[in-house]
Formats: sequence, C-alpha cells, structure tokens
Amino acid sequence: MVVVPTYNEVGNIDAVCTQIREVLPEAEVLVVDDGSPDGTAEAVRRLTSRLGRIDVIERTEKQGLGAAYRAGLAAAIERGADICVQMDADLSHDPADLPALVAVVSHGADLCIGSRYVPGGITENWPAWRRWLSRWGNRYAAGVLGLAVNDATAGYRAYSARSLEQMDFATVRAEGYGFQIEMTHRLVRQGGRIVEFPITFRERTSGRSKMSRRIVLEAFALVWRLWLQDRRGRRQRRRRGG
Repeated sequence: MVVVPTYNEVGNIDAVCTQIREVLPEAEVLVVDDGSPDGTAEAVRRLTSRLGRIDVIERTEKQGLGAAYRAGLAAAIERGADICVQMDADLSHDPADLPALVAVVSHGADLCIGSRYVPGGITENWPAWRRWLSRWGNRYAAGVLGLAVNDATAGYRAYSARSLEQMDFATVRAEGYGFQIEMTHRLVRQGGRIVEFPITFRERTSGRSKMSRRIVLEAFALVWRLWLQDRRGRRQRRRRGG
C-alpha cells in the first residue's frame, strides 16, 4: 500500500495516483488528507471510480505530517499490507522509482530509502540554502545519533510491515521531517536492515512547500532528545550488567 499524505494538493493528486497505478498496478493507494480546503479529498474520490483501489482517510483539520503517516501506516497494516510505502503528493518523488523500492524490501530489507545523498542520487531545482540545510541536517543527525544513513530525513520510503510493527511506530512523537529521523533511529536501534536507493528529487512545480522554521527547529531538538534517550539506555544496560 502506498500512503500519500495531502494538504491542498488538488493540482497534483490526479497525476500522482495515475502514475502510481501505471508503474505499480498491484498496489493500493491510501491518501490521508488533512481537511484540505481546496477539494483534494473530493478529487481522490473521483479517482477511485476511474483508477480503482484508491481510498482516502479524511481528517477534519491539519494535524501534521507525522500524524498523517501514523494514521496511514496503521491503516495499511490493518488492511493486510506486507509492504508500506510513503511518498509525497507534490511529484517531488518520482513514482517510476516505486518498483525498485518495493523490490528491495521484497528481497529482505526492512526499509528502503529513496535517497538523495548516495551515489546516483540527485536534487533538482532547489536553491542553495535548501541544499545546504538538507545536506548538513542529515550529516548532523547521522553524526550525533550514529545512524550510518545518508538521507535520514527522506520521505520516500518502503517499509516491511513486520519492521513497522516491531518498532511500535504509533508511539513516534515527531511531526514534520523529524518524523523520518525518529523512524530511522528506531529501526537502526532494533537492528533493522536499511538500504538506500538513489533517486532524483525534484522541487514541486505546483502548490506551496510545507517547509517552515518550526519544522527545522523541531528536527534539531529531536536529534538531541534521541541522543539523551540513547545515553540513558546505555547507562541502564551497564547497571543491569553490573
């Protein structure tokens, strides 16, 4: 199942769902809409009759990216999905990469990240400050937390349902892009196998970016909260060992 969170994406949702259906016809698509005033949910319902196997969870207000993913992933597992994909609705994630991400998980990975920062990965049409913020934000998170992952903030991902259940993702607290960091951290700590697949990330051509200063600050603070959590865990293990 492909989980797609939306807020005011009526200009993109038709193309996203159509392309998903073309490249991964066996997949179900679940749109989680945060009460978009532009009619995104209504557009998804129209697509269901044309494309089939597309559903929408309609929420009454904007609750954040992390909350949308928690709701969508929980619904995917409840409906029996073996592989749960998450991707953006703004066409920055190319649906043509979906079969590769799914295949990596089908062959044993717990998580396949569509990565901008491994050889072959590219980011297009971003201003210099966004490139700098993203690149160094990822290096900061990986360095502080010891993740050994190049693109911990990436939102284009395929998880095995088994790994999601084991990490208890419903208790992940972060919203915004911090959600991806916290999910990566949990999977690394439980010994999950992560593979990064190179993608071309393109800046959206329709609608407005959801990036904000609050999202950046949340991710920065989250890294240190997780670091302190790891440190307490190590101390407790040493005491038990002693």
